[in-house]
Amino acid sequence: MSKSTVAVASETLWQVVCQAGDLVADSGVVVWHAGAQVALFYLPGQGRELYAVENRDPRSGANIIGRGLVGNLQGNVVVAAPLYKQHFCLASGRCLEQPGQALRVWPVRLNGGRVELQLG
Repeated sequence: MSKSTVAVASETLWQVVCQAGDLVADSGVVVWHAGAQVALFYLPGQGRELYAVENRDPRSGANIIGRGLVGNLQGNVVVAAPLYKQHFCLASGRCLEQPGQALRVWPVRLNGGRVELQLG
């Protein structure tokens, strides 16, 4: 992974967190961003290709979301938390089984060969 840089695009600040080659298709990888572990899910060929959610499972407190299985449930692209198997919507972060639980989400994009997360 490369050293993080900050880019200005349309008045929005973006930070490079890894290279596109660091991503694993249909799986998660974890990066460090603004003091938090962020799970990146790369799903090529499924419309929206890239999601960024908090890696910390709110139920167990373990940093394991990036190891979860991805799939579709109730019309949502989800990740199943490895320990308790609750399903989190990758677009919104909300838990389908327990609405009081949610993962933080970040705007994420592929910019050339870089993966960038929005600051703020």
